[in-house]
Amino acid sequence: MDSQFVRTGPLMELASYPQWLQEIVAACSESRRTVVEHEIFHQMHLGMLPPAAMKRFLTSFWPVIEQFPQYMALNLLKVQYQLGAGHAMARKYLIRNIRVEQNHVEYWIDWSQAHGLSRDDLLFGWRSSNADALSHWCWHTCERDPLPVAMAATNYAIEGTTGEWAALVCNSSLYERGFPENIRKQAMKWLRVHAHYDDTHPWEALEIVATLIGHRPQRRDVAIIESAIVKSYEYMRTAFDDCLAAAATSHMPHKKLGRLEAAPICVSS
Repeated sequence: MDSQFVRTGPLMELASYPQWLQEIVAACSESRRTVVEHEIFHQMHLGMLPPAAMKRFLTSFWPVIEQFPQYMALNLLKVQYQLGAGHAMARKYLIRNIRVEQNHVEYWIDWSQAHGLSRDDLLFGWRSSNADALSHWCWHTCERDPLPVAMAATNYAIEGTTGEWAALVCNSSLYERGFPENIRKQAMKWLRVHAHYDDTHPWEALEIVATLIGHRPQRRDVAIIESAIVKSYEYMRTAFDDCLAAAATSHMPHKKLGRLEAAPICVSS
């Protein structure tokens, strides 16, 4: 069998990809579930996330949002066009999406401001060590690791789960209705864009990973990719845990949030 991979099935069907990659996705599924089904998004979906937790979430993940175009630029530096189809695909994907990710930075600022946070709160606000660890991990893998590993950890694992939890929050109007009507559209733009646009984005990254590695990877390469994906999920989960803990103890400055400040607190069973 030719070791090169060329996708013939639908982009968004796992069966279209090499067996080794299907096995990685299956092995990582439980870790992925702890991210996309995290309690923080169930509470956000219901419009019941405590304000302290919401503010902690927005400030904690700001570094990853702000630096995501830079992560992709670091990966772009690894591309060698003459090395074949995988590198050519990665080059086109990364160049196309760096500008898109920069727009998402501005949408995150709008979302944060709708919750009463200033740019200074995002830039200089307190973050837990777990939140910092996520951004440090993303930078490290994109700077140091091989191209397929870094793209699996960021463009597949982080963007893929982000699209899923954003869709969960958006499939109810309860959270959206917490904003005053005159800022509602602007406040929800980051969530709306990710709930729809990112449907195919992580699948495209998965296709690039498969094309770069081929049908017959070294066992070590498979293990490294799987480990990188799981690390991304685990760093996200622990950072989300810290955000929920902020409902009881907040290091953030208190600001009036209008209607959203009065949202009830959901007590999980």
